[in-house]
Amino acid sequence: MPDKHDLLVVGAGVLGTFHAFHALRRGLSVTLLEKDRYPVQATVRNFGQVVPSGMAGRWFDYGRRSLEWYRFIQERADITVRPGGTVYIASDPEEQQLLHELHEVMTGRAYPVSMLSPAACLERWPALQAGYCREGLFFPEEVSVAPEAMIYRLLDFMQESFPRFTYRTLTTAVDCRPSGDGVAVVTNAGETIFAAKAIVCNGGEFKLLFPQLFERSGIVVSKLQMMRTRPMPSVALHGNVLTGLTIRRYESFEQCPSFAGLSVPEHLRELKQWGIHILFKQADDGSIIIGDSHEYAGAMEADDLGFSINSHINELMLREASRIVSFDVRNLDRVWAGFYPQHKERDIVEEDLEGCIHIRTAIGGKGMTSAAGYAEESITALFGR
Repeated sequence: MPDKHDLLVVGAGVLGTFHAFHALRRGLSVTLLEKDRYPVQATVRNFGQVVPSGMAGRWFDYGRRSLEWYRFIQERADITVRPGGTVYIASDPEEQQLLHELHEVMTGRAYPVSMLSPAACLERWPALQAGYCREGLFFPEEVSVAPEAMIYRLLDFMQESFPRFTYRTLTTAVDCRPSGDGVAVVTNAGETIFAAKAIVCNGGEFKLLFPQLFERSGIVVSKLQMMRTRPMPSVALHGNVLTGLTIRRYESFEQCPSFAGLSVPEHLRELKQWGIHILFKQADDGSIIIGDSHEYAGAMEADDLGFSINSHINELMLREASRIVSFDVRNLDRVWAGFYPQHKERDIVEEDLEGCIHIRTAIGGKGMTSAAGYAEESITALFGR
């Protein structure tokens, strides 16, 4: 009889990897399969902002717990976690009102937060335009990571720390079915791997496993456009810098009393049409990520989103970014698109098949912030306390 692992995880993005991490911490034997040579999808194509302040409900709690796990791991290996906090910059009275309301909410949750005057914002982030910045809401405990490096360093740490961990790249799961008292997963090489349970964190890959389930799932795929400047070490833009459009978009502000009556100023209408909100995150080399936008297609029509970059969308983002910061936002080094799945109505897709196959996907844009905390609870639910 071939060896049977306690858990097999499909997909080495942030959601799958943290499921593997928490299972390993329980002493379980875990095999993690990645179809590519290394993770190349949503986990490495985002801002790398860990911002529980943007989450609502249980996802805020998962995000807060994730901060603890990021710090725990960073104390043992450099996975690029950097302090610096998160600031939301209001540009008009409606956005200011939402900042004050969220300040009250977060204070009630004993989550460290402070209001910042325009002068305080400009002193801390001198690259901001004085004419844009009316007030700021600052969350000092939040962190950032380098999206192009974090997941790889985390996987290295896990391989060095857990002898019962097997990580296999260029290994595609092409079939997953119950077998005896567990599950059998067939790979692209024709190999069958047996495990007590399988967790499928497939990201935006819907054609290989359970395609009929995903076709009727209600999942949509979001295409995001992002840009990165050349290194600008003279620019001081530390931490996670989020702006008025983010205040108008993020879930945490939707729970504020004033959100329902929020107007859309004329100069923001086309940006809202493309799902644009402007965020900035500066890397260690001084380069700055700017974005992003949102276009949508159904799970099985995701190819219709295309691989090309819409120059008009980028131009809209750059114009708005120029209203917010004083450095040359057009000093670009690269542009790209990221893709992630989310559900029209559910905050994550959880499907349990035959008691041994557990699909956990379509976490939306919450992965980098909340996956570590969510996966901990998910593993506890599957394997007991």
